[in-house]
Amino acid sequence: MGTKTGKIAAVLLLVLFSLFSFSGQSEAANSTYITKGNTSGKAVALTFDDGSDGTNINKILDILSTHKVTATFFLTGSGAEKHPQAIKNIAAKGHQLGNHSYSHPDFRTLSAAQMKSQLDRTETIVKNLTGKTTKPIFRAPYGSVNSSVLAGVGAAGYGYTIQWNIDTIDWRGDSATTITNKVVNNIVPGTIVLMHTGARASGTPTALPTIIKKLKEKGYSFVTVSQLLKLPSAPPAAGGTTYTVKAGDTMYSIAKRYNTTVAKLAAANNIVNVNLLRIRQVLKIPGTSTTPAPAPTPPPATFSTYTVKAGDTMYSIAKRYNTTVAKIASANNIVNVNLLRIGQVLKIPGTSSTPPPATAVRYTVKAGDTLYGIAVRHKTTVAKIAAANKITNVNVLRIGQVLVIPR
Repeated sequence: MGTKTGKIAAVLLLVLFSLFSFSGQSEAANSTYITKGNTSGKAVALTFDDGSDGTNINKILDILSTHKVTATFFLTGSGAEKHPQAIKNIAAKGHQLGNHSYSHPDFRTLSAAQMKSQLDRTETIVKNLTGKTTKPIFRAPYGSVNSSVLAGVGAAGYGYTIQWNIDTIDWRGDSATTITNKVVNNIVPGTIVLMHTGARASGTPTALPTIIKKLKEKGYSFVTVSQLLKLPSAPPAAGGTTYTVKAGDTMYSIAKRYNTTVAKLAAANNIVNVNLLRIRQVLKIPGTSTTPAPAPTPPPATFSTYTVKAGDTMYSIAKRYNTTVAKIASANNIVNVNLLRIGQVLKIPGTSSTPPPATAVRYTVKAGDTLYGIAVRHKTTVAKIAAANKITNVNVLRIGQVLVIPR
């Protein structure tokens, strides 16, 4: 009897060890870094960052309501405390809420615990005001992101770090015309536009109606970030859905796809050994009532390679090649994006040439500019500017176009 009891105890300990090990792995999944939606459809997400000064929130809401446009607002906890009614108004109008930290620090300077504190504090304030969550989307203050930030934010429950591909830089006090041209002249399918709600962004309320009108004329529809990325915009209901296991699935990959944990999946399905799945096995997915986020798309067939050097991070490499950490990880079957080896050769998806130089400046095209004039001014060549910006016709420039100027 004693031997039998000992065997049972040993089995239970092994099961608990497996569950806790896989749960920790799922909870620590990195946040996915996103700059635009992956779509060929003419959809655009207007996003507004709200700091402690929400001067223009109600003006912006009135304009969006008039034009029947839904947007996404990234909120700070300090701002929500200073203008709570405006935050309630955002939620009441049906716009999506995202987390922009509590006090707007540079997340690269914070520990994982400090990141979680910033995010949790804001989530609590916003949820108490609106009844809505800011999960699963986060926008980094100043756009400052590295691999440690993606790990810390992911561990705090924010699966998606949302950047942008059009920055209006409206906080500089630019005119409505400048802001409008920046958006309309650079729009592409899947665009995420960055704007602000504060008094310094004085041109935004004036620009917004024209932006909406001109983009509609181009055939664009307006969506929230979650709609653009096909994510659930709020935590799923307490009910559940099911998933049928396919070849290649693991408990970890299924849990990540449904934004849950291996431990919760195992408990919901009375699974003892989380390493054993059967093809066509039907799993209950706890706490979901909607379809999961789409499975990651395979990397493009074209790629170049990069050899890791001392000091490199996945984020710095991704930024250099104008791609994402998630895409590089997928192309190279990397599980832990924080681990790179000096001399490791990485496939860089979606590239077939060398990246632009690591040191570069940006220049916004003005009326009368030519590539030759810009090249002379910056002591470079037309060919180098064209290569860095993938320009095929060097005689065609758009006013407001932002060029990378290689040095």
